[in-house]
Amino acid sequence: MKFALTPWALLAATTLWLGSAMAQEAAIRKNLSERLPNLPKIDEVSKTPMNGLFEIRMGNDVMYSDAEGNFLIQGALIDVRQRRNLTEERVDKLSAIPFDQLPLKTAFTQVRGNGKRKLAVFADPNCGFCKRFEKDLQKLDNVTIYHFLYPILGEDSRTKSKNVWCAKDKAKVWNDWMIGGTTPPTANCDSSAIDTIVAFGQKYRISGTPLLLFADGTRIPGAAPMAQVEKVLAEIK
Repeated sequence: MKFALTPWALLAATTLWLGSAMAQEAAIRKNLSERLPNLPKIDEVSKTPMNGLFEIRMGNDVMYSDAEGNFLIQGALIDVRQRRNLTEERVDKLSAIPFDQLPLKTAFTQVRGNGKRKLAVFADPNCGFCKRFEKDLQKLDNVTIYHFLYPILGEDSRTKSKNVWCAKDKAKVWNDWMIGGTTPPTANCDSSAIDTIVAFGQKYRISGTPLLLFADGTRIPGAAPMAQVEKVLAEIK
């Protein structure tokens, strides 16, 4: 014999389940905060595909706990059936930067071909990997490249960034230095745009250069091979 839940019974069951879930979250927050007072503020507690395991999100950092906050696990959660690193996927999603939130007024651009595809690059002028990547970028066509000067390697990087930003032809001076090795000539102007970029990068935890950002929010750290860059660009609709 089959039984169907009445709407009232279904509502009661749902309410009971929600109450239980909220109680578990509250217990995890309370116990972890009390037992680990130096733990960063917990922004979110959510279930994982693994029974009894909860994700603890603190900013863009992810850890795991049991249902009572008695144990805290740091490391990767891997779905071995699907061969997926769930922690890596989650962190990538959390660290994605919406393209429309970029401070585009603080970037200088280079347009190649029809310029339809979009790519943002955060780079330090004294970064060797950035120079190598810049040479590879010359092979990319039908793209608009937004260059963000991100001087994190010292005062000379900031000076070079300022001289590039204040140049009449920013893209030329940038290419002359990054590809040709010609030091940017001294130039003066309001370079507060660089401070804006650095603050933005710190907010979104950009800790190294180059950093690539695509129109769908995908971010790739490091000097990615052009085949990978082309693949990501091709997948964006």
